[in-house]
Amino acid sequence: MCGIVGYIGPKEACPILINGLKRLEYRGYDSAGIALIHNNNIQVYKCKGRVQDLEHHMELEDTSATIGMGHTRWATHGEPNDANAHPHTSMNGLFSIVHNGIIENHALLKEKLQARGYSFQSETDTEVLANLIEYIYTKGQVNAENAVRLALTKVIGAYGLVVLCKNEPDQLVVARKGSPLVIGVGQSEYFVASDATPIVEYTKNVIYLNDDDVAILKRDEMILKTIKNTPVSLSIQQVDIDIEKIEKGGFPHFMLKEIFEQVNSIYDTIRGRVNAEASEIYLGGISEIIPKMVNAHRIIIIGCGTSWHAGTVGEYIFEEFTRIPVEVEYASEFRYRNPIVDANDIVIAISQSGETADTLAAIKYAKAHGATVIGICNVVGSSIARETDAGVYTHAGPEIGVASTKAFTAQISVLAMMALQIGHRKGTLSDELYKKYINELYNLPDKVKAILEKNDKIKEIAAIYKDSTNAIYLGRGCQFPVALEGALKLKEISYIHAEGYPAAEMKHGPIALIDENMPVFAIATNDNYYDKIVSNIKEIQSRKGHVIALVNDNDAQVKKLAEHVIEIPETLEYLSPLLNVIPLQLISYHIAVMRGCNVDMPRNLAKSVTVE
Repeated sequence: MCGIVGYIGPKEACPILINGLKRLEYRGYDSAGIALIHNNNIQVYKCKGRVQDLEHHMELEDTSATIGMGHTRWATHGEPNDANAHPHTSMNGLFSIVHNGIIENHALLKEKLQARGYSFQSETDTEVLANLIEYIYTKGQVNAENAVRLALTKVIGAYGLVVLCKNEPDQLVVARKGSPLVIGVGQSEYFVASDATPIVEYTKNVIYLNDDDVAILKRDEMILKTIKNTPVSLSIQQVDIDIEKIEKGGFPHFMLKEIFEQVNSIYDTIRGRVNAEASEIYLGGISEIIPKMVNAHRIIIIGCGTSWHAGTVGEYIFEEFTRIPVEVEYASEFRYRNPIVDANDIVIAISQSGETADTLAAIKYAKAHGATVIGICNVVGSSIARETDAGVYTHAGPEIGVASTKAFTAQISVLAMMALQIGHRKGTLSDELYKKYINELYNLPDKVKAILEKNDKIKEIAAIYKDSTNAIYLGRGCQFPVALEGALKLKEISYIHAEGYPAAEMKHGPIALIDENMPVFAIATNDNYYDKIVSNIKEIQSRKGHVIALVNDNDAQVKKLAEHVIEIPETLEYLSPLLNVIPLQLISYHIAVMRGCNVDMPRNLAKSVTVE
């Protein structure tokens, strides 16, 4: 979950590294640092805090080097402080390393190195690896590349890493297992990053490293091989990210920008895949396995966090339209609980980044047991896109804010298209209803826009509840996952304790929490559950809870009961989560801003969870 950058070439490295760290800061912001090779010496600058703190720390230093690497950290081993910040240097100063991942056997390795006279300055697993590389380099009398490869054969865990060697000052050694790394290929220069966002302003040509790949980057040459020294052919791809999409574009925060981008991101996700005139959906990425999906005995959807919530919405949609049993699993539980999976199952893995460690491990388990695995992710060339049998990209564009927003609605859009296509092909969804849903998919972006026009009113409601210490979110049917997602957003960025519940479960315990201090966000848009949710709202109101309700424009009952209502354009029931989540995102955003929280980089969180 840390961010890594590296550069070697004719340009001054430091500005490139600092700019890259700023692009990657959403991956971790506990501390930051860079290492440069200047006059055949490794110079390391690092400190606790943000990248801007690192800039201040370095402002009087001579940083005129043309090779270097940087790191922005999300702490796993050792608290966030100067000593634990990356880069880490080996005891004798021969190697410096930046690392994303976890070395699981670091304690044993450290003990062995201490027995050989090595001392340590930090609490990190990364410093252990730096010293292990140096030990092999000096005792084995091998070059830096071989020292790195040999050290990695002794490592258990995950890593994306870049290594500098003082005695070999004109190369970067890069390696990957489980943690993503991308190499940008320029004119007599190379860039390294955890994802493509720091690279795109310099080059569109990239190489995505696979697990067990080791790259040796020199000023005019790149060598790619495996840890076992087997040559790997270079496969250069074009990355399609516009620099404007990773800037704030006039918005105060990335999160607000990304909420407002949902008008376009939903449209971009369905564009070219839904043909309203022909009343047809075509998802090219899964076209070859449609027969398997039609005949599947079961669908298992796996994900983490917001992706799990999107998958839970997908469960309602798939079972309604395809009549195929669906289970939704947390990837972190699925990978360890020895689940029953066979060749008749379809597994759908959902991840914004395409690099989520638990989801990747769950994919490998499912494939090993014969299941057909489909990926839904947002990042072209990501690990999940490459590990799955087939898949569909969302077209949400880069999502920088740590709290996911537009990725959620894009994921639901893909799941809805899949379910509609399979249901129609299978005959469990009528031609009439299929066509009706296709037409409504095209109407959604305009309806999203109508909700966003209510932003000022939503902000006023947020101001009333910004000092709450708890909140409850209620929904029924496919609105229940939306309630979960609304509560998660509030927790993530405002640090207010919040819980989502199926509304009918209130009387089975949670209603004990209702008093005059409890705001309750109720999703009460028109569907088969409307009368039931009205009853739930009356129960809350009678116990003096404050009800903030999402209703459709033509609502008659809830508007009389709730203290505040936010009107939502009416849509078809199984597409309504795409609309109902948006005011909940805005509520969370405004509350967090009013509380002085950093909405783009909330405490203790990072965007891409590439470690367990």
